[in-house]
Amino acid sequence: HAPAALSGALLGCLCLALLFLGGHWPETVCETVENDCRDPPDYWTIHGLWPDKSEGCNGSWHFNLEEIKDLLPEMKALWPDVIHSFPNRSHFWKHEWEKHGTSAAVVDALNSQKYFSRSRELYRELDSNSVLLKLRLKPSVNYYQVADFKDALVRVYGVIPKIQCLPRSQDGEVQTIGQTELCLTEQVWLADGAAKSRGLRVCEDGPVFYPPPKKKQSCLPHLKHINILLENCCKVLTR
Repeated sequence: HAPAALSGALLGCLCLALLFLGGHWPETVCETVENDCRDPPDYWTIHGLWPDKSEGCNGSWHFNLEEIKDLLPEMKALWPDVIHSFPNRSHFWKHEWEKHGTSAAVVDALNSQKYFSRSRELYRELDSNSVLLKLRLKPSVNYYQVADFKDALVRVYGVIPKIQCLPRSQDGEVQTIGQTELCLTEQVWLADGAAKSRGLRVCEDGPVFYPPPKKKQSCLPHLKHINILLENCCKVLTR
């Protein structure tokens, strides 16, 4: 069943204005760029909230970090920028606001003050992390089928999601899941739809890799080796 906050009339493709909520799998996003991309979150995060059309965008409506300072603790957790290094962590939010937020804000339910806050609320209401886990779709070294994700999300939300992947590399590795998109009407009911996204492509039918987070290396094994070396050195010196 769809989350209670989103249950009601699922309007299909008949809505006049559409919004798309995009979710990132950070581990895959890190593979699309050449940087140090340290410690990406091990859960799905927000990519953005986008209108289906860019008509009505206000190019003079600039991003102002001060307007969302009260949201920053949650923004850093739910909508992190894993691509840009500190201190430019707000660059991602600036890009999303200027490219999409100024258009989404023409929808009555999303004025400029509510864009980031409403995106965060929708993320929590959809709760895709819990949904996938409950349906036994979790990061794994074993491959899934793209249909596994589509069927699972359709079963819960009642709409067809757009799923994007990092294409397989030249050496024949399987495609890697990186993003999901769910379409919403301006009344914030779910609806079928599709939107463009940079860096990733719509997944092909077939196997897909849902990469588990890379394990953080612990310094404890190294300390153990150092202690052993010191003990051996002491033994040599005391002979």
